[in-house]
Amino acid sequence: MKKKCIAIMICLILALSFCLSCNQKESGEVEDENTKNRELKIGITFDTFVLERWIRDRDVFVSTAEKLGATVNVQNANGDVEKQKVQIEKFIEDEMDVIVIVAVDCYQLTEEVTKARNAGIDVISYDRMIQGCSTDLYITVDNEAVGELMAQTMIDRLPEGGNVVMLCGPQADTNSLDVVDGFKKGIQDSNLTVVKEIYVKSWTPENGFAAANEALLDAEDVDAVMCGNDGLAGYAIKALSEKQLAGKVVVVGQDADLEACQRVVEGTQTMTVYKPIERLAKVAAKCAVKMAKGEAVVGEEVGRTTTKRTMDGYEVPYWALPPIAVTVENMDDIIIDLGFHLRDEVYLNVEE
Repeated sequence: MKKKCIAIMICLILALSFCLSCNQKESGEVEDENTKNRELKIGITFDTFVLERWIRDRDVFVSTAEKLGATVNVQNANGDVEKQKVQIEKFIEDEMDVIVIVAVDCYQLTEEVTKARNAGIDVISYDRMIQGCSTDLYITVDNEAVGELMAQTMIDRLPEGGNVVMLCGPQADTNSLDVVDGFKKGIQDSNLTVVKEIYVKSWTPENGFAAANEALLDAEDVDAVMCGNDGLAGYAIKALSEKQLAGKVVVVGQDADLEACQRVVEGTQTMTVYKPIERLAKVAAKCAVKMAKGEAVVGEEVGRTTTKRTMDGYEVPYWALPPIAVTVENMDDIIIDLGFHLRDEVYLNVEE
């Protein structure tokens, strides 16, 4: 009888263990399925949509992320850093999986970024490197290389040297500083002389126009103008036109905006820099979705990654794309053939 009772107890224990095992397996399967099917939420806040390129970034980023199964909440700070802070706080409140930031001011978002990361939300510095803290990824075009391309174009066009005015982007945008560093590095052994260096307060049209007029007050003594982007190049060329100097002074910019490409083929802007924005936005979206899923972003589908230090010493995973100089000579190969702009639009004001 005693042996019979022991046998029954053993059977009961085994049966209970089996049931528990089944329940745990079933629970685990449900949990895995829930994790797999849960909504992936990405918040992205842009500095502004005044610049043509950010509209391209937005559209490609959103399209790519949505195809990969994520929902994207897009916000525009309109150049207001306080507004951008509120947007990031709302992203945290809404429990986004990833927050992507095109910073209005790279130095004023430390508190918000730190709060997001402490809440378990990954943060991507998109195109501009946020300072004062770590982010989980900094993805951009190689901005020092942009400045070096500008410098080389000037050296090629002005082999005997000349006076250069630097019309730079805002210092709150660390990309502007990287472009400046690359440009200065590029001309240091040349015969080019920087006679004026001006930084715009922000990327807004009114600040750009005012800075261009200030920079080119004595335009008659200027041989070349380095511009922080194509928008500033447009203002510089307008100022030069008023002095009948457009087309006589070397002007370089970046972003390959449609109007800039038109000016290049018309002969008033010497060069713009093509930045593979669509590829950049696609890679950023892929990274954001992988992060939202808790996966590593280093892989063949993402590209090469390295690290870069912020100005205050934080080490951040870094991914950069190479830029390409665009002149009238290679406009068709780089811009038209790649489908970045339509040929009829670029050559709108040029008789072929």
